[in-house]
Amino acid sequence: MGALRRRAYVECAGKMLPGQTLAEAEISVLKRLEVGGPVTTADLARAERITPQSMGALVATLESAGYLSRHGDANDGRRRLATLSAAGRKALSVNRAARLRWLTNDIEEKFDTEERRVIAAALSLLHRLVA
Repeated sequence: MGALRRRAYVECAGKMLPGQTLAEAEISVLKRLEVGGPVTTADLARAERITPQSMGALVATLESAGYLSRHGDANDGRRRLATLSAAGRKALSVNRAARLRWLTNDIEEKFDTEERRVIAAALSLLHRLVA
């Protein structure tokens, strides 16, 4: 699975797939908010291993697009937290669908019907493994 993820990253990095609306860095930030909940821009920068200034610009872009919002931290008024918005969740969904179409097309091009059945069976077994 790791090799497949790396291949998808390499083949899709730096270019937009048909139907994809977000750049990789934007997707990564929104995914972090989806999984981890509200967080500061500084924490996002550390997690993504980029400068706080670069993350600040990225968060500002996502905020102006309506994909996230920022608000004060109830526990510490000096901190501002970024939160994924409904529009951000929808954008992630659209971008996931674009990646899924890419993978589906790749599988259909490279494997015959019987091989696709084997892949489906293997995926079912892998789901059981991780459950």
